[in-house]
Amino acid sequence: MSGGYDLSLFVSPPDCNFLCSVCHGVLKRPVRLPCSHIFCKKCILRWLARQKTCPCCRKEVKRKRMVHVNKLRKTIGRLEVKCKNSEAGCLVTCPLAHRKGHQDSCPFQLTACPNEGCSVQVPRGALAEHRQHCQHGAHWRCPLGCGATLGPAEREHHNCYRELREAWGQRQERSRTLLTCLLRRMRRVHRATNLIRRQLAQLGNFLEEDGSLLQGTPEETDAALEGSSREGLWGARGQDTL
Repeated sequence: MSGGYDLSLFVSPPDCNFLCSVCHGVLKRPVRLPCSHIFCKKCILRWLARQKTCPCCRKEVKRKRMVHVNKLRKTIGRLEVKCKNSEAGCLVTCPLAHRKGHQDSCPFQLTACPNEGCSVQVPRGALAEHRQHCQHGAHWRCPLGCGATLGPAEREHHNCYRELREAWGQRQERSRTLLTCLLRRMRRVHRATNLIRRQLAQLGNFLEEDGSLLQGTPEETDAALEGSSREGLWGARGQDTL
């Protein structure tokens, strides 16, 4: 297996200085040997496992003297590359360093259905639609459009007309219950309003009587009070005699 990046991945042919002499691909995680030759880290480690010399100049190499070329790695990371799913229809290009981030969100990337028992792989952009009709899904919406969410045991016996009729009946029952409660509360409010009106009328009569007493002369007021007291006294004595 090649340790470097495939040349077909790049939008423009890369510079020859960016190529690995072992795999002939673009350098991936480049390392420099003491002899100044640069290779992919994976390629040179595989080579040194068989031979202890540089693949180019045949000088002896010690692994501990290899150096990572981070500056070159960053330069290669800025090269423009095509999406991995370009053949499937993705037209996005991006720097090599951002390729993994795009792949994680690419709508053309094949993704396995998360439903247990389903082995289908679909493009990420079509996954939501697939899950709605997947026969292995725990729940899926009725394809006829009634809005019902069905489990595996409910699919065989689902009847849209029956489901909608039952839902309509339940909604009517709730409406009748709410209407009954509303009428009951309106009756309570009506009774309370009538009671308040009667009390206000009694209060008005009482205030009118007090006002007429206050408008008379002091002698008339005392006579009215004395007369009312005498009536009360004689009434009390009559009750004692009885």
